[in-house]
Amino acid sequence: MSRPAELMHTDLPGLLHRGKVRDLYDLGDQLMIVATDRISAFDVVMNQPVPGKGVILTQMSRFWLELLPPCNPHHLDYVVQPGRAPIGYEAAVDSLAGRAMVVKKTHILPVECVARGFLIGGGWKEYQESGRVSGIELPAGLQQAQRLGEPIFTPSTKSNTGHDEPISFERAVEIAGEFTASLGMPASAGRDAMWEARRRTLDIYVQGARYAESRGIILADTKLEFGLHGGQLLLADEVLTPDSSRFWPADSYLVGTNPPSFDKQYLRDYLESIHWPKKPPPPPIPVDVLEQTRSRYVEAYRRLAG
Repeated sequence: MSRPAELMHTDLPGLLHRGKVRDLYDLGDQLMIVATDRISAFDVVMNQPVPGKGVILTQMSRFWLELLPPCNPHHLDYVVQPGRAPIGYEAAVDSLAGRAMVVKKTHILPVECVARGFLIGGGWKEYQESGRVSGIELPAGLQQAQRLGEPIFTPSTKSNTGHDEPISFERAVEIAGEFTASLGMPASAGRDAMWEARRRTLDIYVQGARYAESRGIILADTKLEFGLHGGQLLLADEVLTPDSSRFWPADSYLVGTNPPSFDKQYLRDYLESIHWPKKPPPPPIPVDVLEQTRSRYVEAYRRLAG
């Protein structure tokens, strides 16, 4: 794909929140989510962007939202393009095009919805310690990166600082009930929403993994978010992107190893190699490391979306 102009941050009217990667704007009844080219590693945002990364994230999310039936209903109204921008933001359309999503406002459930088809990352670490992942007991003797008998739902807490913590599904249901009660809604609405979120998370994972496999890519796991809007549970935020999912080239997959992935692992490996203490300030990143990281995002998009 052609290289978009890089965008490290935006500073437009109505800025509501600036996250690690996304800038969030309040449009009244809607929100505008701008995926910048910022990149974080070990919970620290680097000082240099990965050019075009935000466009890739937004376009991949749109691709999956249009492809997979269980993604519906979702929060996306449209992606900003020349000729279609929120009122008052027309002058900034060149920097927003392809990377900004205009979405419905939702009450986001305070639980990360994670589906795993392979034993890797935090799930592998937890399994080594207890033989379980988010309270789910797994067979003994599994290896790193091994395919599970069937995909599992392994929710976690949502943390604005630090790492999310794995929780059982039962605890996730309790948290969702407490959340809707705090909004003046019945606790049962939150509990029901969590059951539906689990079902849809697994459906999205299974269908996404089947499609990815047909394109020579393994979808090892993914993290999704859901929010309540007008009594409906909407899929929200990014969907099956290299920032929210673990994609492996199928021809490099080997049980017992940590397979190479189409994400920022190349950057993480570089930071490990220079023994950076994983806390601010971030170190300067060589241009070739940024380019190699970018190439993995581009390759994932090219293979999956054609």
